[in-house]
Amino acid sequence: MDMRFSPEELAFRDEVREFIASNYPQELRGGARRSRGEMSKEDILRWHRILYKKGWIVPHWPVEYGGTGWTITQRYIWNEENARAETSPLLPFGLSMVGPVIYTFGNEEQKKRFLPGILSGDDWWCQGYSEPGSGSDLASLRTKAVREGDHYIVNGGKTWTTLAQFADWMFCLVRTDPNVKAQEGISFLLIDMKTPGITVRPIITMDGSHEVNEVFLEDVKVPVENLIGEENKGWTYAKFLLGNERSGIAGVARSKKAIERLKNIANAELIDGAPLMKTDEFSRKVAELEIDLSALEVTELRTLAAESKGRGPGPEASILKIKGTEIQQRITELAVEAVGNYALVQAPRMEVTGNEFVPGPDYSTGTAQDYFNMRKTSIYGGSNEIQHNIIAKMVLGL
Repeated sequence: MDMRFSPEELAFRDEVREFIASNYPQELRGGARRSRGEMSKEDILRWHRILYKKGWIVPHWPVEYGGTGWTITQRYIWNEENARAETSPLLPFGLSMVGPVIYTFGNEEQKKRFLPGILSGDDWWCQGYSEPGSGSDLASLRTKAVREGDHYIVNGGKTWTTLAQFADWMFCLVRTDPNVKAQEGISFLLIDMKTPGITVRPIITMDGSHEVNEVFLEDVKVPVENLIGEENKGWTYAKFLLGNERSGIAGVARSKKAIERLKNIANAELIDGAPLMKTDEFSRKVAELEIDLSALEVTELRTLAAESKGRGPGPEASILKIKGTEIQQRITELAVEAVGNYALVQAPRMEVTGNEFVPGPDYSTGTAQDYFNMRKTSIYGGSNEIQHNIIAKMVLGL
């Protein structure tokens, strides 16, 4: 694979770099390392709206629905430059999850109704998949929807619902036929979060932030026109969405930036007067990380190339998800190892005022919180154990 850029691609890279430098809000700089649970709704949407105005909000969408028409290499450059500048990641729920489901499986009325709000950021989406007892075994979900005339009546609950406290809409998996095989009785509904009967309760995570929630649905009336595709065919749409989600979880470009930061920390930390990065054991761990990340990057590029030819994410998305999240976790583990006892300080992400003092160098800030937050990555989007099963079945034929 030739990774050298053509003169036209180098010019595109310069254009992207200049645009980010000139337009990314100064007050958000450094926000890529902040948990989304620590940011306001407006902060999260600011970069989204700037990119929407520029026409660069969904490079991965078809042009007819608002995509840029960029080549695979241009999309690669775009991701690299955003990671390099440490811009805040865009929310995936509308742009990378439900949006592609709607333009692929939705009817024309649904496309006209929902896609503009996803693009502009006017409609904030959350994901109603996991339930208590139905996480990795998603097909066992019990939230039910019973059709009564031109509405479904939905009862049940969802959990680990990211940023539902801000959401306008939820894309939700519901059971519409309890008398068939589990995967065959599920439907895909779009639910207005302002509908009576919906209650959102916060879950505070290990890093101290409010990013996820429980969502309770009690006699929630959902118009039948909010059903995507066919009733009881929701599992097909859910798998399509999860393929896109798992590909995005890989986070190759941002992991490269995180390794760069890790090496800077290890070069600043001294062991017997010499940089930690110069020790055989630590440098070996970092080298192994970089090798694994390079291999993952090539796999991601192969996946993107297949997408450009019209093939959606396949079982290789599971490989991206497994290796991407393992690498992210290893980076945070090494960062904690590098800063040592300073990682024990839990105050770094708080506003430090008055006589409060947080010991340790600036680069130790948030290392423990990053570590705790990253524990979830191997679970969400389908646990890595489930991804191994998918690979065994779909790739190895076991």
